[in-house]
Formats: sequence, structure tokens, C-alpha cells
Amino acid sequence: MGQAKPVLVPDVSARQVEIRYSFSGAQLLLFGAIVYPGGKAPATPADIVVVLRGPVEPIVVREKQKIAGMWMNADSNRFRSAPSFYAVASSRPVRQLVDERTAAIYEIDLHDLQLSPGGGALPDKERRFEAGLLDLRRRQGLYAESPGGVEISDGVLYRARISIPSQVPVGTYQAETFLIDRGKVIAAATRDVQIDKAGTERWIAVAARRHGVYYGIASVLLSLGLGWAAAAAFRRRGA
Repeated sequence: MGQAKPVLVPDVSARQVEIRYSFSGAQLLLFGAIVYPGGKAPATPADIVVVLRGPVEPIVVREKQKIAGMWMNADSNRFRSAPSFYAVASSRPVRQLVDERTAAIYEIDLHDLQLSPGGGALPDKERRFEAGLLDLRRRQGLYAESPGGVEISDGVLYRARISIPSQVPVGTYQAETFLIDRGKVIAAATRDVQIDKAGTERWIAVAARRHGVYYGIASVLLSLGLGWAAAAAFRRRGA
């Protein structure tokens, strides 16, 4: 009979995050316990990596260049399945915990995301656009990494905070926890987190999705109405 392995018991501070008009971002706490066989942590405790991953989506990354004094789209590259949000925190830097192959298998490092390029591009171009995508989403607050961001207490309790920006995409997110010992992932667990619009924002989003044509017409009419009202106000003020 094989030796019993430790088990992760993870949880999150909120299973549902609501985005309203006043939403300015949030802090999500990922925490839990490591249950070791016999109930006692080893002399050298294992490490923890937590990942919060948003729904994957296709994206086209465009490269701008200054041509004739104007910034113009000069080249582009398509990725079939880039995470809309990705944040990783670890008890130590990931590269100190696992090798590149293991990091790529579990996608527990920002530079090991499987972005699935659209194909047809030369390797140098793909690497350039991958770096550009990572940099863009880092600056938007949608991709983040925090080496040392996981606290482990008494070798069995862990916690990490992940920031969710105000412009975060909606959808079902996965909060993943990995237990790593001597370069190997020895346990893993997942919890779902739902991020969705609420109130007026939800009504507008649903209307735009279900009745796209009518929503578009209404938006145009509203814009025309606001323009007409503004013009009328200026005329009265100048009279």
C-alpha cells in the first residue's frame, strides 16, 4: 500500500464578487490548511502556490510603430486562449520550487502560461508578442505575481491576498492551490469564484447581450438626444 499523502483544504473569502457602479476593486483572501498524515507537519514543511485564474479568451495583440510622424498598427498576432485574469502568489519564488517543465505543466508561473498562439508566425515574433501581452496586462492590473505572497503558519495553515482591479472581466474564476515538496506538486485543490455585474450594470450587460440590435439603436438615439439637448442648452445660453 502506498504512503498516504497530505491533503489540501482550501477556501476563499468570497465565492461571489459583485461589480456595481461604485466598484473600485477588491481584495480576495485565499486560505486553507494542509492536512498531513498523522496530523503532524514534517520538520521541513512543503511550500504553497496559489493561482487565481479568469476565463480564457481569444485576443489579438497589435504592435504600433511611428510611421510618417503618426502612431499606426504595424503588426499583430492572435492568441487563442489567453486567461482574462491571472494572479499567482507563492511562499517562495516559483523558480526556487519547481523546474521549468513542472511550472509549464501546472501553469504556476506568469511566463509559463499556455497562450496558444494562432499559428503561422515565426518563433521570434510569437515570443515578442507574448512578452507584449504579459506587459500590457501587467500594467492593466490583470496579470500579477507575488513571490513570498503566501504566509504559512505552523507548517499547516496558509493565506494569501490577491488584488482584483476595478476593470476585471466577469465570469467564473478558478482559485487553485498547489502543495509543492522537493520540486514536485504533491497535492492540488480548486475552488470556483464567480465575478459578475450586479444592479444596473447587470441589466445593461444582459440587455446588450440578448438584444444587441435594439441596444445599439437605443444607444445611438440616446447619443443623438444628448447632443440635441446640449446644443439647445448652448443656444439658450447665447440668446
